[in-house]
Amino acid sequence: MSVKIRKSLVASALVGAAALASNNVMADPLNDIHKAGATIQTAAKKSQTKIDNIYGQTQELIADYRATVDETEIMKVYNDHVQRLVDDQNSQIESLERQIAGIDKTKQNVVPLMYRMIDTLEQFIKADVPFNTEDRLARVEKLREIMSSASVTTSEKFRQVLEAYMVEKDYSTTMVADQGSLNIDGRDISVDFARLGRIAYVAQSFDQKNAWVWNNSTKQWEALGEEFLKPVKETIRMARKQAAPDLVKLPIFGAE
Repeated sequence: MSVKIRKSLVASALVGAAALASNNVMADPLNDIHKAGATIQTAAKKSQTKIDNIYGQTQELIADYRATVDETEIMKVYNDHVQRLVDDQNSQIESLERQIAGIDKTKQNVVPLMYRMIDTLEQFIKADVPFNTEDRLARVEKLREIMSSASVTTSEKFRQVLEAYMVEKDYSTTMVADQGSLNIDGRDISVDFARLGRIAYVAQSFDQKNAWVWNNSTKQWEALGEEFLKPVKETIRMARKQAAPDLVKLPIFGAE
């Protein structure tokens, strides 16, 4: 082989070696770039996943917060309502405590009042037209017995006193008739009685020939003239429901 050929081969070999060396030098930076890009992409995916997770958690927290705010508003309204109820109950308790504290004072005032009412009722009955006098005075005595009974409450005693007054009031609106006797000039005469409330209290003998009227001012029975015999008879019949109510002429004493 000639010297020129060998030099040429050596030069080609050197060029090839240089080219190979050059390719190896260029390949290393590209690989690093690819590796770096892959690493960045992997990191980006992980970051996005974290961001997505954080966003989801944030939305859940926002929803929980809103729910908590709504519940807080509801609880505030309810608590305000309960507070008003409590305030009202406290007010009622204070009122009841004041009333309870005043019960003893009320009893101290009511008991003497009831005794005065009973005494007044007795005086009224004795001064009133003399009908059912025994029963009415017996009612007064029963009230006095009740006042001395420890087993009867103060409220029940007061109720019965008022009831006795109501009975007396009702006598003023009733029209009744019954039978009995009158002592006239030392003689007992069987008569029919008729009472129109407290306006008129009359009597008539069974033979209907005599009639009398009670004069509450003189506390006596006074004889009536013949002109009153028929009216008194009709009054007795009406009181017994034997005749329809009608106008009658009776002697009436003026109120004092």
